[in-house]
Amino acid sequence: MTKSSEGKMLQKGVFTGIIEKDENNNFFCGEYLLDYKMVQAKHAVGDWITIKSIIENPSDISYNKYPKKSKNFDKANNKPEQ
Repeated sequence: MTKSSEGKMLQKGVFTGIIEKDENNNFFCGEYLLDYKMVQAKHAVGDWITIKSIIENPSDISYNKYPKKSKNFDKANNKPEQ
């Protein structure tokens, strides 16, 4: 893998940010709701993640606050670009 392809890999994804939890115990990153079970199983509040894809939020309860949701996210590659 070349340095230029490594730099491109850092740009992949829809959004990169930190997992947060709101007053209703929803996990979110930026404007995106995160799948509750996935966060509980693999992540924690404060983790730096990259969201790889998003869908429309199917939940009527949280749709107004989070119209988009992701089940496809993982820990971010936070290596500095060189």
